[in-house]
Amino acid sequence: MKKIFFSLLLSCVLCVPMAFAQGKTEIMVLGKSKGKVSSMQSGGHILVDAQATAKKMGGNVEFFSASKSLKVAFPGMYAILTASLREVIINSASVALPTDVVVSGKKIYAPVEFFMLPQVQKALDRQVTFKKNTLIVEKNYTLALDNTRHQADQDQILLYTKGAADYTVKQVNGHTVRVEFPNVVLKRNVSQRPKDDFIRSYTLSQRGKDATLDIILGNKGKTWKVLPASNGLTVMVAEKEVPVSAAPVAAAEPTEPIPAPTVTAETLTPSIMQGADDEDAEELDLTISAVVQEPPVMSAAEPPVMSAAVAPSAKKKGEIRIVVDAGHGGKDPGAVRKGSSKEKDLNLVVSKHLYNYLKKQGFTVKLTRDNDTFVTLAGRSKMANEFKADLFISVHTNAAKKGDANGFEVYFRSEKPTDKDAADIAAFENEALQYEETHYSFVDKLLQSLAKNEYMNESSKLAGHVRNYVYKEPGIGIAVNQNNAVKQANFYVLRGVQAPAILVEMGYISSSKDRARLNNKSSQKHMGEGIGKGVVAYLKQEGKIK
Repeated sequence: MKKIFFSLLLSCVLCVPMAFAQGKTEIMVLGKSKGKVSSMQSGGHILVDAQATAKKMGGNVEFFSASKSLKVAFPGMYAILTASLREVIINSASVALPTDVVVSGKKIYAPVEFFMLPQVQKALDRQVTFKKNTLIVEKNYTLALDNTRHQADQDQILLYTKGAADYTVKQVNGHTVRVEFPNVVLKRNVSQRPKDDFIRSYTLSQRGKDATLDIILGNKGKTWKVLPASNGLTVMVAEKEVPVSAAPVAAAEPTEPIPAPTVTAETLTPSIMQGADDEDAEELDLTISAVVQEPPVMSAAEPPVMSAAVAPSAKKKGEIRIVVDAGHGGKDPGAVRKGSSKEKDLNLVVSKHLYNYLKKQGFTVKLTRDNDTFVTLAGRSKMANEFKADLFISVHTNAAKKGDANGFEVYFRSEKPTDKDAADIAAFENEALQYEETHYSFVDKLLQSLAKNEYMNESSKLAGHVRNYVYKEPGIGIAVNQNNAVKQANFYVLRGVQAPAILVEMGYISSSKDRARLNNKSSQKHMGEGIGKGVVAYLKQEGKIK
């Protein structure tokens, strides 16, 4: 009986942390609220429902009830959180958190600092901060709007910058002033209409690697200046010349307009409430530098942090090495339409167009095959690695049992499939249309060869750019659904191509409409060029080329 009593008592201590004050924490991602998650406060630390928080931030979670542990996975990393332990395991390395992980029922509560760890921010390619009981996920921006001020003799636009920011100012026409910022990452596009005497409206927008601030002048907007301020710049518009001393000091890093937290005075300690109410208080602006032990570097190809300058890894175009893989070949025909097209032939034609386009752009490019020969999967991977490829693009043609399936798709490797079709792509057979099993088994194996965990994030970005530019390219005639053209498949083998890699499915050979376009010479050329333009856009956006 005593044994049962002490077991029940221990369960209560572990699973029902009544000493913790309960509340709610807001999750903001790229300026939009993703809702609130359960949270608790203990010893000056905020702990949040780790499952719910990870999901709202785009991660995958798996709860192990027996060990009271939670696996949290973001692109290129995983973490194991265990109840009553302060240590978290990230990609096999131990990292210290400021307080213990807590379990309550079927929920694991982790210190909010976990989601601010450098490893998490790097995996997300995002900046994560915690202010006013809100976890904020933002781009790694270098320029943002801080505030606007209207005064009797002038209007001011205050900008926040991380580091020095170059700019030029010019008058576009009689009523428009433009400030251009080269090589910056804008936090968010902003358009406002103050309708004041000095400034009627202004728009701050990202344009490629640069940003522009367009100001529509009011009736009294006759003079303007851009002056450096603490942590930023101040743009002043007035009727008369504005003295330099009039420039105010810009505020610190801007924050989002955040709804008031639901945590009440009854559930929080005075120090936490003081931090929540005071605009300048630092209690809730948590720092992790004193408690985080940086683990060893996870891989040589971690997602780069976006910055205003070109990344150190940027190369000349000729130094970028790209492998274009024409799927199937030789004795492996791929998907076959009886009495008509063979996938291996369509893949080769478009791959050559893609090869030619990338060569003309100045890149160093290699085809895995340039004729109707059979190349093993291992041979393709070996070829790419020996070539020291920076990118790997495998070109294929899709097929399905249902004749109404159609459209362009592009795959990258992820732990969970997008949908059942993506998961079952290796198992499809259609005896009526005589599609050969080799097509599906090849796709299955090839996607496994792309399953290099540390390149998952980069591969997904590459896939997105290729989708966008195939969508934009005129003359292809194959549908590109912007909502689901990028797909992912679940494979656990982590061997294969040592570079960001995607598998393109140009269209469905089983669709009469897609098949007609796939056999059209003009469409084939445009398809190759559309894929190529997406590759170039990815390399530029990620700062990989000079």
